[in-house]
Amino acid sequence: MGEPRFSTGASSDDHWHGRAPPSPPPPPSRQPLSLVQPSQRRRHKTKVFRVFRSVFRSLPIISPVCKFPSLPMGIPDPHRTASGARMTGTLFGYRKGRVSLSMQETSKCLPTLVVELAMQTNVLQKELSSGMVRIALECEKRPDKDRTKILDEPLWTMYCNGKKSGYGVKREATEEDLNVMELLKAVSMGAGVLPGNSDMEGPDGELAYMRAHFERVVGSKDSETLYMLSPEGNNGPELSIFFVRI
Repeated sequence: MGEPRFSTGASSDDHWHGRAPPSPPPPPSRQPLSLVQPSQRRRHKTKVFRVFRSVFRSLPIISPVCKFPSLPMGIPDPHRTASGARMTGTLFGYRKGRVSLSMQETSKCLPTLVVELAMQTNVLQKELSSGMVRIALECEKRPDKDRTKILDEPLWTMYCNGKKSGYGVKREATEEDLNVMELLKAVSMGAGVLPGNSDMEGPDGELAYMRAHFERVVGSKDSETLYMLSPEGNNGPELSIFFVRI
């Protein structure tokens, strides 16, 4: 985020007569961080679900008389109903810089995941304007003894609509990331720009963002998907992000 520059207020007359110039005003401080830690309720629910699943698996399996038609593997149903955990997702970045993805339990919480994607912000905006974007982040499977969660992987090979575009990198939230999340704390969904300051675009560069609710669906320990949820009756862009170990 850019900060205004101040002059010292010293005149040539001050220096000429040997008087000390007045102290410059302090630079404006960043907005105080008020984001809170994510709750632990989801972990408790997951544990209860695992217990229920283990009991359910011990029951006899009864085959139904008729079956619903299933979609081909890897192709999500656009008319699916929400069944996973709902989270707040934000895509943001400078126009000529790489776009980042931040996931939060709610807009008032600290990020639980920040991934720098292998795509410029303006390129992603063009892809979204076409209506449908599928981002796949793939990494290699680890040995069974390594229990690393898939969202804790440090590096993924990234594909956008089937085309390889580079590597997605997980990183810790930076000061600028947290400041963006703080500024957008009251925004549940929407898109716009924030004032920024980057080496590439200068102090007048604008940081674009798009925020929406995402449904997080856990397929297995080696696959998770984030589906962007559009408001009812809104035919906006469709975005799905797949995390896969292969």
